[in-house]
Amino acid sequence: MDKILEFKSKDRFGKEKVNGKMEIKNQTSNAADLYFYGDIVSTSYNPDDWWSGGSEEDRAPQDVADFLNELNAMQDINIHVNSGGGDVFAGVAIYNILKANPANKTTYVDGVAASSASLIALAGNKIIIPASAQLMIHNPWTYAQGNANDLRSVADMLDQVAKSLVNIYMENTKDGIKEDDIKQMMDESKWFTGEEAAEVFNIEIDDSAPVAACISDFFGKYKNTPKNLLNIKPKNNIKPTIVKDEEIESLMARVSNTLKYTNLKEDY
Repeated sequence: MDKILEFKSKDRFGKEKVNGKMEIKNQTSNAADLYFYGDIVSTSYNPDDWWSGGSEEDRAPQDVADFLNELNAMQDINIHVNSGGGDVFAGVAIYNILKANPANKTTYVDGVAASSASLIALAGNKIIIPASAQLMIHNPWTYAQGNANDLRSVADMLDQVAKSLVNIYMENTKDGIKEDDIKQMMDESKWFTGEEAAEVFNIEIDDSAPVAACISDFFGKYKNTPKNLLNIKPKNNIKPTIVKDEEIESLMARVSNTLKYTNLKEDY
């Protein structure tokens, strides 16, 4: 039987509101399905925060923790992944949350597990991927601004994150795969078919499974993205929104500040 898990929070007035929902699908007395069919994000989707964009299919670490807490020591969890990735810290956190859960976890790459979504795909005790599905690993990247010291600090941070990613990938590789092999693949932003991924990672091929289409705004930013993924129309997250008075005031304040700083002369 399916049920809806609501993610709730309180606003500054103490009023409780629903930020997002997750459908716990195919739940039985000892099994349930968890889907990652959106982006991997740091905070839960909030339909009232129209600055942040996103969709109800996006998943944050807190969403996953809430999902697992709702299952009450479920014996089996089926994790379905079809995602272009997203926030690397969120991906690492979700990987660790899933790994720490004592349930027997089977992950299915239904279409694509790219970037941070590849970490989640590897979190299962058993990992299944169709031969024609795709998995991608790469070095972490970010946007930065500041002086030379600031930029060096950001580069050092990215190096540390890359080490964490290498450790996760090495935990799930076949015998004979070396750390330098993984580093080179990350340098190349390596895209694997299911068959190629099974040569590197502890993954089982399922030739009978259909491959789901995946839509992600990240595909255009990654190197070496397969053309078939670039041709898929990007997500349209624009939804009809009822704008409240306080939101209009906040918008006007932001616009005013933007104009003020735009007109400032460069002093450096």
